[in-house]
Amino acid sequence: MSAASSGLPVLTADCSRCQGLCCVVPAFAASSDFAFTKPGRTPCPHLATDHRCGIHPVLRERGMVGCTVYDCLGAGQRVCAAFAGRTWRDDPVTAEAMFTALEQVEALHELAGYTADCLTRELAEELRSQVASLAAQVERAAATWLELAVAGRPDPGWRGRLSQLHESASTVLGEVSRQVRHAVREDPADHRHADLAGARLRGGDLRAACLRGACLLGADLRGADLRSADLLGADLRGADLRGADLTGVLFLTPRQRAAARH
Repeated sequence: MSAASSGLPVLTADCSRCQGLCCVVPAFAASSDFAFTKPGRTPCPHLATDHRCGIHPVLRERGMVGCTVYDCLGAGQRVCAAFAGRTWRDDPVTAEAMFTALEQVEALHELAGYTADCLTRELAEELRSQVASLAAQVERAAATWLELAVAGRPDPGWRGRLSQLHESASTVLGEVSRQVRHAVREDPADHRHADLAGARLRGGDLRAACLRGACLLGADLRGADLRSADLLGADLRGADLRGADLTGVLFLTPRQRAAARH
């Protein structure tokens, strides 16, 4: 991974700074996104010993579209920096600790990205304070879990604690979404978890709409007005966003952007 001008990490052929962890830890199944099935915590067969992807220039042609949109959100670099020269190739104990740390930090970095988005918005003072508190909790959890992983004492209850953090975040992020969107439109459309796969929404007015968890796989959104829409968790794979107005859109991640057509 390397830092893009936007400050967000982008996929490169050289993953040496994260030791190819992102080509090892995630699992995927054979589909339109991946040419084969890979269990979690096993190296991709295309990962070279120097941590480079052996087929990076031709990933799409080789049926590995999913790899071109994957983004560890800086988690790989943070984990490797914390382990200070130790690598997952050293021994099984170190590998297990690093794999767990990547899963933890990546999940928390995603939450951190959402809170950072919130803090750029005009919010009521009390809500802003809640967001700031949530952001601090997320960072404390990341630092604590990483410290424990490096020491060889990973938190066995981290998944439960992560679930609790997600529950707290859901409430806070939902209120941010409500305030932001209702400031733009009194009665915004609610398409939460809607099946809009392949939908013809070209030029549609989706301003301030709630599209949380919506399936927009292959949807035609050319020229659509998506200003201040909530896209948290929306599936944008293959969605055509050419000419769409994304001004002020909420919770759009680098992975979602990369998965869509522009």
